[in-house]
Amino acid sequence: MAQNKILIDGESLSLDEIELFLKSNPKLEITAEAKKRINKSRALVDKWVNNNEVIYGVTTGFGEFANVSISKENILELQENLVVSHAAGSGEYLPPAIVKIMMLLRLNALARGYSGIRLSTLELMIKMIENNIIPVIPSQGSVGSSGDLVQLSHLVLAMIGKGRVYVLKDIEKENIPEEKIISSKNAFKKFKLTPVKLEAKEGLALVNGTQMMAAYASYICIRANKLKKLADICASLSHEALRATDKAFFDKIHKLRPYPGQIAVAKNVLSLIKNSEIRKSHLKNDPRIQDAYSIRCVPQIHGASRDAIDYVTSKVEIEINSVNDNPIIFADTNEKIEGGNFHGQPIALAMDFMCIALSELANVSERRIERMVNGNLSGLPRFLAVNGGLNSGLMIAQYSAASLVSENKVLSHPASVDSIPTSANQEDHNSMGSIAAQKCYKILHNLENVLAIELMTAAQAIEFLKPLKCGEGTSVAYEEIRKVIKPLVKDRILYDDIKKVLGIVKDDSLVNSVEKKVKLL
Repeated sequence: MAQNKILIDGESLSLDEIELFLKSNPKLEITAEAKKRINKSRALVDKWVNNNEVIYGVTTGFGEFANVSISKENILELQENLVVSHAAGSGEYLPPAIVKIMMLLRLNALARGYSGIRLSTLELMIKMIENNIIPVIPSQGSVGSSGDLVQLSHLVLAMIGKGRVYVLKDIEKENIPEEKIISSKNAFKKFKLTPVKLEAKEGLALVNGTQMMAAYASYICIRANKLKKLADICASLSHEALRATDKAFFDKIHKLRPYPGQIAVAKNVLSLIKNSEIRKSHLKNDPRIQDAYSIRCVPQIHGASRDAIDYVTSKVEIEINSVNDNPIIFADTNEKIEGGNFHGQPIALAMDFMCIALSELANVSERRIERMVNGNLSGLPRFLAVNGGLNSGLMIAQYSAASLVSENKVLSHPASVDSIPTSANQEDHNSMGSIAAQKCYKILHNLENVLAIELMTAAQAIEFLKPLKCGEGTSVAYEEIRKVIKPLVKDRILYDDIKKVLGIVKDDSLVNSVEKKVKLL
């Protein structure tokens, strides 16, 4: 990656670059080598068309219509018909940030030079991305196996001047009023751009891919790799609040069961609570033999989710640099091969696994919340209320967390096992990866809310342990929380408090502040 520029070659895009892409909208530049490959495969398509060769989706119909020949004079109409007929989505619109990632990923896949698309078509996509001309795309309609056909068709609909778009400054906003939507034709006029006139193979090249599910998966992996650290911070602050022992985190235990995630989590917790006055105060004369699983088994529980997140991330990193359309053109050997690289099964399984991993982080977080607000378990004032009875304290905060984790359990049912045939049984096994990815996106946001509630709860519990101080990392976390909400001394609207803590969860400011003091694995 050059300074404030992402070089597109189809092979080296990283999740770090995607995160930068969302935050700072860097310039995109297709490399010289990639341009050569793109032009070479395009020239081969033109040669085949001129020679009247039979090419799926170029001189034939699509899907069940693959046995219908298309005359040379109808080839351009065929490509546009593909886009308009496949733009059959429904439901709420995709978040603009997800659409923008979709565009980047499709650009990157096509830059590999195995798709036969024109360079000028990709350059239009770059101009749309850089000017934040974001196609309006319905979220439902993909079965995730001929790629995300429906959503990518809506994307291309905007490129040919027949779709609708947002022109945005802030792509992170998810709820954008309908009046902000304009026709892509008018948006192009504003930026002096010309809609693309699709030529042979281009419509098929643009709509056949896994980019919607991969866009969700990329975003989820970026966030999950931050939240796995935040979950350890939450558990450590709750560890302080519950005056738990640190013995269960000793390295010698975890070396005997050497899962990487388990070892990393144990080290993180010990680093975060290092030099804790609260911990030291309970080294002697504590009648408890061992802590509950939600504290004692944090390395095993968080560690398993961490290993799952790492596994899923490795699969997504493969997908975002893959060729996944059909047919694939091998310009060096003058071949066109019909295959199934568009099938979303690798991402479908990975996203179902991520659903479970993130749900478990939320599950155990809610159990720690319950232990802190339950006076019989914590030894702290009931519901962490001052003048309990008159005040309810954090009683209903735990309700909210319980609701969120219960929803996650339903959402964690795997989508990938629920195939249904399409296209007259030509497409007789579908991945449902798009559904898995969208479920996981919801679970991710639910997890953020549960962790915010745990942080709020643990900080309130710490108030009753003063003047004892937390450890090196947990002290920073406590102070960051207190920058946005005050201690609860009488009942107030907890929604506002949760939202404020959620803000420092989502913008990573809490994690970043803690990591300035304690380096986390």
